[in-house]
Amino acid sequence: MRKIFTQLFPSFLGFLLLSLAVSCGGNKNVEPQSNGDELSGRASLSGAFALYPLAVKWAEDFQKIHPNVRIDVEGGGAGKGMTDALAGQVDFGMVSREVSEAEIAKGALGFPVAKDAVVPTINEANPFYAELVKHGITQEQATDIWINGAIKTWGQLLGTADETAISVFTRSDACGAAETWAKWLGKHQEDLLGEGVNSDPGVANAVQKNINSIGLNNIGYAYDNNTHKPLPGIRVLPVDANANGQIDPDEDFYATKDLLTKAIADGKYPSPPARDLYLVSNGIPTNPVAVAFLKYVLTEGQNANEGVGYITIPQEKLDAAIQRLKSK
Repeated sequence: MRKIFTQLFPSFLGFLLLSLAVSCGGNKNVEPQSNGDELSGRASLSGAFALYPLAVKWAEDFQKIHPNVRIDVEGGGAGKGMTDALAGQVDFGMVSREVSEAEIAKGALGFPVAKDAVVPTINEANPFYAELVKHGITQEQATDIWINGAIKTWGQLLGTADETAISVFTRSDACGAAETWAKWLGKHQEDLLGEGVNSDPGVANAVQKNINSIGLNNIGYAYDNNTHKPLPGIRVLPVDANANGQIDPDEDFYATKDLLTKAIADGKYPSPPARDLYLVSNGIPTNPVAVAFLKYVLTEGQNANEGVGYITIPQEKLDAAIQRLKSK
């Protein structure tokens, strides 16, 4: 059985080595077997970097319960996940945004499985770090950085005369993180300004290497998924949700991933850029292994969400998803 890695490499190059690729062209060539009551066979997932760490955990735990099952998990971004799912190359696409009406018309069926958020990130050695975390960033300021380009320097962001340019990063690949971030700003991913970088680990690595950078990341790539503390070289820039020019005590929840996920669950962090994460299939799944895995994710698997740094989906949404799965 192929080993599923649980450690996230700090650079995009490292992440590329962490590929759990779907062999032999995906799930089409795999026929699930039944040995009495023992489940066996294979299912495959690809897509959003946001959901990747949790999907790996689910796959590991499910394979312990069913040792004759193999769950393949591959990253690549939400766009890849949706494309692969609709093409029948995988059982589920991991998608970190809402499923569009156009995708639904093509057969996409989304099952909400977790919740997290996209956050603005800066280098921890930024020369203006103390002032930045004190004042945070408002929705209007984010718009001026990523949409209309009105803010180009740290001085313009902080209201000083400093002319140090901000190095703005966005995503170059079709992804849920950038689309969700743009949705918060009233736009779409293609409207975002900045240097495009491929993948969530890629943006995090770019921010870590540039002290004057600002980027956008899923929370799983700003915090260590084991310690839940900020990763070396990168910090979340707090969001000034009430736009009063400072981070109030009830907005100060970025020291650990646990504090941030609780704030997201409590509705203190804006939504978007908080969002549900989905497993998307092309119609109701029929592969017995895929069906069993999805049922597990929607029930027992939810117990893993918090430990990996994600938020559990409300029970009413889970119940609706289970009913949808049973409707085949």
